[in-house]
Amino acid sequence: MNIVLVDDHAVVRQGYASLLRAVLPAMQVREAASGEEALARVQEQVPNLVIMDFGLPGISGLETTRRLRQRLPQLRVLFFSMHDELPLVRQALDAGAAGYLTKNSVPQVLVEAVQRVLAGHAYIEQGLATQLACSTTHDACDPRLQRLTQRELEIFVMLVRGTPARSIAEQLCISAKTVSNHLTTLKSKLQVGSHAELVHVGIDLGLVRVAG
Repeated sequence: MNIVLVDDHAVVRQGYASLLRAVLPAMQVREAASGEEALARVQEQVPNLVIMDFGLPGISGLETTRRLRQRLPQLRVLFFSMHDELPLVRQALDAGAAGYLTKNSVPQVLVEAVQRVLAGHAYIEQGLATQLACSTTHDACDPRLQRLTQRELEIFVMLVRGTPARSIAEQLCISAKTVSNHLTTLKSKLQVGSHAELVHVGIDLGLVRVAG
């Protein structure tokens, strides 16, 4: 498996590349300093994951992601940026990114995000995920939502999307009992008594788009 790490700051890029090589020795980590260089790297060898900065010289990280995803719809892209503004996060996700986290994250979070996205899951930094959920409703953000962990929020979103508990367990590589425990905790934190009520709360909070 191989990763392309895209960042125009050489010291930052090389530092994170060294981190990933040390923690994930089975991974080949290639580097790119611009969107154009990233496109060339992907053309040379299709990676399993592209870690993308937002602000790049020339073609932006956003436009690079759009071009990559148009060419390779299955390509996984994880944004890793200094920017935490919600409009930019939404643009990245709309462009097809599978995840987003900021450079304020500790190194372990980057490693976790890489592993999660490589495993086929979405990963959004917990604070950003909560803000996104809160910002999709005109009502004040339910303070209970802010107490959810990254895993709880992930399971919550999957449940609202209609994913059965057994499938949640399979996709997250955890036991059905663990999913059940998380759902019990979610019902307690959100003060509801059933899975159906959880789904209604999630829809009200805008965790998923409902066609209409």
